Amino acid sequence: MQTINEYDERELRTRELTEAGLCFSVSAVLPVFVSLLVLFIVPFAAGSGYAEQDWYKYITYLISPVCIAGACLLFFRRSKVPPRKVYRGCKWYYFVIALLLQFGVMISLSELNEYFVRLLELMGYERGGSALPSLGGWNLLPAILVIAVLPAIFEETLFRGVLVGRMGESGWGTASTVLISGALFSLFHTNPEQTLYQFISGAGFALIALRAGSILPAIFSHFVNNTVILALMSAGYGSFIELSRAAYLALVITSAVCLAGAVFFLLFFDRKKNVKGGVKEGGKFFLWAGVGIGACAVEWIALLISRFL
Repeated sequence: MQTINEYDERELRTRELTEAGLCFSVSAVLPVFVSLLVLFIVPFAAGSGYAEQDWYKYITYLISPVCIAGACLLFFRRSKVPPRKVYRGCKWYYFVIALLLQFGVMISLSELNEYFVRLLELMGYERGGSALPSLGGWNLLPAILVIAVLPAIFEETLFRGVLVGRMGESGWGTASTVLISGALFSLFHTNPEQTLYQFISGAGFALIALRAGSILPAIFSHFVNNTVILALMSAGYGSFIELSRAAYLALVITSAVCLAGAVFFLLFFDRKKNVKGGVKEGGKFFLWAGVGIGACAVEWIALLISRFL
């Protein structure tokens, strides 16, 4: 028989999980409306050629993290979860594990994902691109702020802080939390050619957040990843594949070892916070996250179809 305290605790966790689902939906849907508003206003205010201007590219990159920040603020206010519970510290070695995992993801997993994209291309898929602002000289600094710092803070707050944190607090099993949050992270980015890459990345950093009890290692490694990519592009390197074949092969092997070592440690040596089980009160979460999931799925399917046309 449940005591009053146990009942209140369960109600609290259910409410937090519900608010987490709402937070995901707002983070997924709000950027769509803001983007449509920008596309409606900017042509009248700026005239033709605006899409090639750096200021417009910065606006497009700012939309998602700003909307996520607003959704997370709404979550903290409504759920009463204190932010310090999400941004608390952890043991130093989790930062090292996160960097090793990120290094493996950035190189060896990217190489694996490249084969996935080539398979799509054999079926008629046309690869997409990203319109980055100018990265030369001092232009690199605002690019790092907008494309590296803000997404690292707010995406990790949403996915590893709000979602993974509430799933774990609600008694979801470790495997369920890792796989579901990884799938949501992948779907949220609505990029068919990055689906495999984003899923494995999201699952990996969900596991780190659970083991560390903190999102700080994920924020740090997310920032490092984006900053390194921007710095390399600023220096004239489009990708690591431009290195010599021997150097690139050594880099891929090294990164694969780092990835395997980080995952092996998290799975088999750091099991003190491992939880068995399913998705307690999962229906409440998916009910409120359903709008966001549906919106992301429609966008993902639409983009996939358009790349085959």
